[in-house]
Amino acid sequence: AVEEGIVPGGGVALVKAISALDGLSPANRDQEVGVEIVRRALQAPARNIAENAGAEGSVIVGKLMESSKENEGYDAVSGTFTDMVKAGVIDPTKVVRSSLQNAASVAALLITTEAMVADKPEPKEAAPAAPDMGGMGGMGGMGF
Repeated sequence: AVEEGIVPGGGVALVKAISALDGLSPANRDQEVGVEIVRRALQAPARNIAENAGAEGSVIVGKLMESSKENEGYDAVSGTFTDMVKAGVIDPTKVVRSSLQNAASVAALLITTEAMVADKPEPKEAAPAAPDMGGMGGMGGMGF
C-alpha cells in the first residue's frame, strides 16, 4: 500500500475497471469474446462476495456498475452500499494490479498451449452437521 496506494476493496476497483474495456475496438470475433471474458472475470470477486453473503450477485454488480460514486461498494456484513475506503475495506493497488497482470499472463499461456492436463473436479458432499455438545449449557443471555 505504501508503494502504489490503495483502492476500494470488495471487488469495487475491478468492477470500476470494466469501463476501460468500453473504449476497445476488437478487430474480430475472437477479440470480442476475449473482452467479454475479461469483463465477466472482473465482476467475479464482487459477485462472489455478494452471493456468499446471501445477496443476488448479479444485482449487486449491476448497482456497482451504475454507481457514479468512485468508492461505493457492497458491505456484505450490513447488506448495504457504503464508501468502502471510509469503511476500511481496502486493497493495496499493487496487489490488485499484480493479480490482473498474472491472470492475463496465465490466460495468454493457456491460449497458446496446444495441450493441457488438469484434474477432473469431483463433486463434494456437504459437510455433516456438528454433533450435539452433550450436557454443555447454552450461551447465557442469548435468549435460547
